[in-house]
Amino acid sequence: MKIAIYGLGRMGSQIARKLHEGSHTVIAANRSPGLVDEMKGLGLLGAYTKEEVISNFEGDRVVIWIMVPSSVVDTEIDTWLSLIPKGSILIDGGNSKWSETKKRDLKVKEAGSTLVDVGTSGGVWGYQNGFSMMVGGDKDSVEFIKEILEVLKSPTGGYEYFGESGSGHFVKMVHNAIEYGMMESLAEGYRVLKEGPYKELDLYKAGVIWQKHSVITSWLNELTRDIVKDNPNQNGVEGIVAESGEARWTLEVAKEMGIEMPSIEASFDVRLDSQKGKVNFATKLLASMRNAFGGHKINEK
Repeated sequence: MKIAIYGLGRMGSQIARKLHEGSHTVIAANRSPGLVDEMKGLGLLGAYTKEEVISNFEGDRVVIWIMVPSSVVDTEIDTWLSLIPKGSILIDGGNSKWSETKKRDLKVKEAGSTLVDVGTSGGVWGYQNGFSMMVGGDKDSVEFIKEILEVLKSPTGGYEYFGESGSGHFVKMVHNAIEYGMMESLAEGYRVLKEGPYKELDLYKAGVIWQKHSVITSWLNELTRDIVKDNPNQNGVEGIVAESGEARWTLEVAKEMGIEMPSIEASFDVRLDSQKGKVNFATKLLASMRNAFGGHKINEK
């Protein structure tokens, strides 16, 4: 299949490479030409303008995977709709708000094309391990891109279709909110080990044994274990933790539905407080975890 990947950041570039190596024809495009050059050097087709992206399809059905920040998705979709032929498929693989995805879906349908939402998890390890993808939108379009999803899930990832437009992004949103809570619990636990009554405890050894089929065995604990091994005191880490929107949106839905979420709300508040200067060993670990699984800058505000 021929597919364009627009947005060659931390995850977009991995998606493009993985599909290319899976024998698909990939058109790599990005606002910054240097990243396009990099993909061309790996054998992918490069496109430096949106018009060039479209011309590369040469009559094949246009399928464009958009991997950009949620703040610019509307602008990107509007621009693509002015260029793509009817019957095209736009895929939003980022962390868009589910309710906005539903609105965009209507706009794309009115223009004669379809929008598929693919909430994508796996961070900077997705290329190696396979991505976890939560899919919503037009079912026929999802069926059309199934071979793409099959490549992206290999070797140990996966995907599931959840139904109407926005459902994929909704499931991914809740996933990320849960992630906040799990990260916070681990960070607080390691902080108690470090600052508790036993001053010489080896945090790495604790992480090692917790990873031996204990109840809290997890990828997040594996990453945290390695973080404290490499930098036991988190030197050079400010401890300011960014929030990208998904937990905030989940809490908004929960409030509207009368659903209490004390753990996730508390973990969200910790991130907000860190941005006001309330930092400690736990928030430093949170920042380092985000870097370990997502490639986010450690001292990013």
